[in-house]
Amino acid sequence: MTTENFGEHLTIDGYNGSRTKLNDREIILNCLDKLPDLLQMKKLSDATLHFAPDNVGKDPGGWSGFVIIAESHISIHTFPDRGFVSADVYTCKNGIDINFILNYFTDTFELTDIEHHLIKRGTKYPIKNIYQTK
Repeated sequence: MTTENFGEHLTIDGYNGSRTKLNDREIILNCLDKLPDLLQMKKLSDATLHFAPDNVGKDPGGWSGFVIIAESHISIHTFPDRGFVSADVYTCKNGIDINFILNYFTDTFELTDIEHHLIKRGTKYPIKNIYQTK
């Protein structure tokens, strides 16, 4: 059976960002709303955003948002009091523009440091259906 890579999963951790921007509901929603179009991906739903309160532990609270795209999803989790953002861009497309995405998050949240990992997903993904529909 011939296979190909299913897609790419970019994980982003941004540090020392603007507390104000990391806590701004509209900025985060706008980021989730615009990024799929900028990446030429198709939104299947409007972005959703929820505030998660302090859990009296490692997590001091912040925003968690998602947008479902035909190619998979984009998620953002902010921790304003820590100046931290954690995000995922997961897509069945290959060859995403990593530098564009990193710059987009850096500019949006005024990050001074960023780390990322690109994970190749579904490295044994079949190029043809293995089950036939009737």
